[in-house]
Amino acid sequence: MNNTSPWHRSTGTAPLTRREFLWRSGGGLGGIALASLLNQDALLAAATTPSSKAPPARPRAKRVIQLFMAGAASHVDLWDYKPFLEKHHGEKWDPGEAVELFQDGLGSTFASPWKFKPYGQSGKHLSEVVSPLGRCVDDMAFIHNLVGKSGVHSQATLLQATGFLTPGFPGMGCWTSYGLGSLNENLPTFVVMPDLRGMPSNGAKNWDSAFLPAEHQGTLIRVGSENPIEALFPPSDSGYITPRSEVDGLAALERLNRIHAAERPGDQRLEARIRTYELAARMQLAAPEALDLSREPAWIQENYGIDNTTKKWPSEINAPEETDIMGRKCLTARRLIERGVRFVQIWSGNDNSFPRRNWDSHENIAQDHGPLAMGMAKPIAALIEDLKQRGLLEDTILLWTTEFGRMPCAQGGKGRDHNPFVFTNWLCGGGIRGGVTHGESDQWGYKPADRAHVTEVYDIHATLLHLLGIDHTRLTFRHNGVDRRLTDVHGEVIRPILA
Repeated sequence: MNNTSPWHRSTGTAPLTRREFLWRSGGGLGGIALASLLNQDALLAAATTPSSKAPPARPRAKRVIQLFMAGAASHVDLWDYKPFLEKHHGEKWDPGEAVELFQDGLGSTFASPWKFKPYGQSGKHLSEVVSPLGRCVDDMAFIHNLVGKSGVHSQATLLQATGFLTPGFPGMGCWTSYGLGSLNENLPTFVVMPDLRGMPSNGAKNWDSAFLPAEHQGTLIRVGSENPIEALFPPSDSGYITPRSEVDGLAALERLNRIHAAERPGDQRLEARIRTYELAARMQLAAPEALDLSREPAWIQENYGIDNTTKKWPSEINAPEETDIMGRKCLTARRLIERGVRFVQIWSGNDNSFPRRNWDSHENIAQDHGPLAMGMAKPIAALIEDLKQRGLLEDTILLWTTEFGRMPCAQGGKGRDHNPFVFTNWLCGGGIRGGVTHGESDQWGYKPADRAHVTEVYDIHATLLHLLGIDHTRLTFRHNGVDRRLTDVHGEVIRPILA
């Protein structure tokens, strides 16, 4: 694969990396894995060089935490205050044009079941259900005129995650990994934390590396499960594997890899897989420590809403349980970025059981959004404050997103249908100017107030890359004769929200 991207790794006359040293001295993958497993890296330390790549421009940020509310969180119930809905609640909803709905039925005007009030010096109105984030609004920039391209969950989710409506394109974290490389030697560059109760639409396609080298794909960590990283350690019944047999097996694999690579010059897939195996070996030591939340003081865990008791929360309450679920992921994210993980993606709301608990609230906004929003707001507020106190917020971007919004009219009396025509994202930290709002939706929260000037996901992606020091038009990878990029042929940096 002949890749001419300005971010592509070059060999040249750079000093030997640890892997090259081992390959040339006969150790290969077996040597690096054994050294990592036995923690005998002291003699190799001098050969280790940082794996990060210098960005082409002076960056404002080094890391990203993406908070993805899967199922479509309602902007008019959380962030986008609409007094007009309160004034006309229960009346016929008529925006003066034909309305395209995802499901059938067009109900009356539907005010949020929660009250809004202003917070911070900026006076930003937030719903009471996300009130903990009121402490942070002066650090946040809200985008209220974001428009989508599809009201279908799978397509809209891919658009936010990869920049395209169809599968087969790298996730945003993959592009960040490819463009900037790693900030650490022992943990992945891109980590994904799914909701333990279910996967989002498209599953791994949201964080797959697609045509980028496989080393850039997201590493799944199931925070809160008994085995957070699958297949990292040998199974419990593998007593037949001895240290000697493992070394011999890896040495044989290394010889086969040499033969395979020699027959396929220019094919980077094997090299990417080798790097993945090497990283897995190092993670056996680094990951357990990074994921051990018991190392955090009790007051920190409490701030994030983590409950270490054995109490089972009643399903009809559920907000404390949701807080615990999100709190563990947010605290883990902070621990990971402290250790050099560059991109962390947190998913919320993929409960596909019955009665389900997710953001796709067709049936009952109060029942679904209430616990999820309360469970999301406290941990994210704690994360922002924690990052700020540690000096990490200034070079870490938080992006809160969802695939689309929800309609200002009622569905079945208590729910809301899909609204891809306008919705809200917010950003915080890493070069973002806090306490500002960019763009407006109309009085209903149905479409942008100014339909000639809207924000698209390409603009958000371009802005994130800009803050990371990358020109989004130059971060490319040639695939099937096309110079592909995260923003396709679109995207403008949203300069009014930059500090």
